[in-house]
Amino acid sequence: MKKTLIGISLAAASMMGSAVASAQETLKVAFIDPLSGPFADVGELMLSHIRFAIEDINAKGGVLNGMKLDLMTLDNKLSAQESLTALQAAIDAGARVVFTGGSGSSAVSAMVEAANKHNDRNPDKAILIVNHSSIDPDLTGKHCSFWHFTTEANTAMKMKALTSFMTEKQDIKKVYLLNQDYAHGRVWAKLGKEMLAGARSDVQFVGEDFHPIGKVKDFSPYVSKIKASGADTVITGNWGGDLNLFIKAAADAGMNLRFINHSAGALPGAVFAVSQAKLGQLTWVGEWHQNVESPKVAPVAAAYKQRFNKPFLAPRMDMTPRMVAAAINKANSTSPIKIALALEGMTYPSIVGDVTMRKEDHQLLLPQTVSTVAPVDGKTVKFGVEGTNYGFRTETVVEGKNLALPTECKMRRPAGA
Repeated sequence: MKKTLIGISLAAASMMGSAVASAQETLKVAFIDPLSGPFADVGELMLSHIRFAIEDINAKGGVLNGMKLDLMTLDNKLSAQESLTALQAAIDAGARVVFTGGSGSSAVSAMVEAANKHNDRNPDKAILIVNHSSIDPDLTGKHCSFWHFTTEANTAMKMKALTSFMTEKQDIKKVYLLNQDYAHGRVWAKLGKEMLAGARSDVQFVGEDFHPIGKVKDFSPYVSKIKASGADTVITGNWGGDLNLFIKAAADAGMNLRFINHSAGALPGAVFAVSQAKLGQLTWVGEWHQNVESPKVAPVAAAYKQRFNKPFLAPRMDMTPRMVAAAINKANSTSPIKIALALEGMTYPSIVGDVTMRKEDHQLLLPQTVSTVAPVDGKTVKFGVEGTNYGFRTETVVEGKNLALPTECKMRRPAGA
């Protein structure tokens, strides 16, 4: 009997030790985006949102009853090749999930393709790519992957929301297209022409240009061509410094252009650029903006600002790690294939409302708010942002389900999925 009791005690101690060890385990995840170069401020912004969510998840117990998320950060220098090097470093470090998206579709596409090949060869060391910002429709369309999820509305969804706005603006008569010369810039231009032409046969497209991404310091030559064309509106997918410098050059030329953009107000500098220019009407679309009063967003935004001394800009980046954590708990596993299966079809109660991850293409359906950067007037714009007296005037809100579009995705599913 004594030996039996000792045996039971030893077994219990062993089980307790295993439980403690399990609780102390960590799940390695990685952030890969530009942390140097012309878009370093964008990368740092995205990193702080991801980091904030992960810190909060860990503070509340982590995942699987005690496992903490261990975030490693890698600078891809806005390069597809550097992204592949960073991805391999994450894999070698044992990462199971990569958060990315701020480097453009070329970098994300390269990582997804590399993950596909790696996971085929190494199913026991598989890695999941979770993309919070790269919005090329091909990523969840003809180049979709079981191992890739997008938590941002894609380009077609955003242009659909903006087209509903442009349809009602009869002062939009002559449109120029100026975009960065990479995959997404060309997609933004193509969809802008197709969707607006389909909705407004009276609109004239008077010119089009593409420029190197992150390399143009003076946009005045492009502005001169736009001025000569007689355009009143520019559809531009520019972001970061490329957008801010473009706005400045247009204002310097005395042009009060209407800019139609996909994510301007969710990135640093755009509002400040408009406030300095005092010319130009910048309309963009995102899941939320700072002038929206929301009882769910407010406490998160306040906590984020206290932590980083910066304004909270992008709920989707905050929700991205939280959705992954919810999937890990739902799957009761840290296996990427099981996390992916749990994410498929998930409806998640985010701070901007319920969002749904489509199973067929791994595209998140989330609301989109069309807004225009405008001076504070106490009514439509109640306070300024970025230290200016300019904020956002809501034009329209479109529910995610109303932006759902057909997909070209023909997903190849791995064994066991």
